[in-house]
Amino acid sequence: MSAPLIIFFVLAAVAVLGAMSLIIQKHPIHSALSLIVVMVALAGLYLLMGAEFVAAVQIIVYGGAIMVLFVFVIMLLNAEAEERTDFSKLAKFAGLPLTLALLGVLAAVMVRAGPGVANAAHPGALADTRSLSTMLFTNFVYPFELTSFLILVAILGAMVLAQREQK
Repeated sequence: MSAPLIIFFVLAAVAVLGAMSLIIQKHPIHSALSLIVVMVALAGLYLLMGAEFVAAVQIIVYGGAIMVLFVFVIMLLNAEAEERTDFSKLAKFAGLPLTLALLGVLAAVMVRAGPGVANAAHPGALADTRSLSTMLFTNFVYPFELTSFLILVAILGAMVLAQREQK
């Protein structure tokens, strides 16, 4: 086994375990921390693919800014530990067979795809950071600025809602 393959399996396991922890945790802050673990593991996977810019954006934007907003909303709502309830009858009887069917379909698709998927990631397929940033700030500058404006409006709205709660 080569070193990148071992690193891939470790990062994939960390991502899956973080996702499972995200679902299992009772406290929302612990779930948000588990989501940060998943984001960092995904950034590592992007680095393995040679997409350094996407990995940096994954950590800065999603692992940093978006998670700060999530934690801010959790604190604003004063969310406490989640209460567990019984599963519905539909979930008890249909959940396991549907999960097994989904896993079977995914396994069949992966077997049918074969080794062609691994060869698709040749070095010319991924854009380098310079061309990606040039495209982002020339062709897609308006959607980029619109997204930042929407995030700013969301932050201001959260601050207004927080001020109403205190009065």
